[in-house]
Amino acid sequence: MLPDPRPYFAELNDPRRETRNKLHKLSDILMIVVCAVLSGIEDWVGMEEFATQKESWYRGFLELPNGIPSHDTISDVMGRIERKAFADAFMRWVQVALPSLSGEQICLDGKTLRGSREGDKAVHLVSAYAAKARLVLAQQAVANKSNEINAIHDVLSMLEWEGAVVTIDAMGCQKNFARQIAEAGGDYVLALKDKHPTLCEDVRLWLETETTKAALPVHETVEKDHGRIEIRRYSLSGNIDWLEQKQEWAGLVAVGRVESTRTCGGKTSTECRYYLCSFNDLLRFAGITRGHWGIENGQHWVLDVQFGEDANRARKDHSAENLALIRRMSMNVIRHNAPSKDSLRRRKLRASLNDDYRTRLIFGEQKT
Repeated sequence: MLPDPRPYFAELNDPRRETRNKLHKLSDILMIVVCAVLSGIEDWVGMEEFATQKESWYRGFLELPNGIPSHDTISDVMGRIERKAFADAFMRWVQVALPSLSGEQICLDGKTLRGSREGDKAVHLVSAYAAKARLVLAQQAVANKSNEINAIHDVLSMLEWEGAVVTIDAMGCQKNFARQIAEAGGDYVLALKDKHPTLCEDVRLWLETETTKAALPVHETVEKDHGRIEIRRYSLSGNIDWLEQKQEWAGLVAVGRVESTRTCGGKTSTECRYYLCSFNDLLRFAGITRGHWGIENGQHWVLDVQFGEDANRARKDHSAENLALIRRMSMNVIRHNAPSKDSLRRRKLRASLNDDYRTRLIFGEQKT
């Protein structure tokens, strides 16, 4: 279970000056936002109204020395909180629930906050997502997608990777990332595309030739869903002494191939993807490559559909990044602290209506 977030909020520096106009505590504002987002509120005005309607409940654990802050105050404070400090506090909070990453698959992927777009720029986030535990572990913001590599480096530097396997899409297929993960005692599966055209072509030709000759074992899975059939064929080769660039990739043990054939509405398409892998276990490779989509289905999709992330237009100062972190905090809480197996939509609805249920989400079975 995830712990009470208040001690972690208390570690943050208040960005406001100490004047008589400073009427509300930083931790009170943050808790108002967290509880509102948990309850399905997506905008600053709604947060003020929710807090006003639930003021007696909030007063059970917040000081609120000057009542409920206005939506302008909430927006201003959320935009001024130093985003790296907030991300670090979030990471310390979630590590209580998952102190070791050993045995976990950690998916690294980027997501653009489309509502934050100003001109041709929008906030882009790189997240680390524990697929098995279904927890967002860390978040790093960058100005745009082209800077994603720097954000991946920062996220890799934040966490302890011993015993974990890290999966990254083609943007993160970098030699220094492979070295970072290997030196930290972790494994990796890196998607290989045109960013390394010579290497990708060499791996493609080798694996296609070996597969055609039936020189490699193939693991096949079949999925049927709503009239769609998808057949995946996985192959992995640890015979890579021929690969001229082998020594440049720390920990590289095998190269892999996933062939996906989809049939839907009478139309069939086939796609092949290639990977660099630090272990030589076909069944593990199949599970890991399939598991990487957990960050799309278990995080990105949920944030857009259940928390309205893509439609949210917060963009002043750091408000987009900080509110995105609150959404990830709320998603973690509602998944792991909820006392039922209801859908996320139903849990959010119950949190908006039931004070006792909301209390259990935030504080566990008994408020502290």
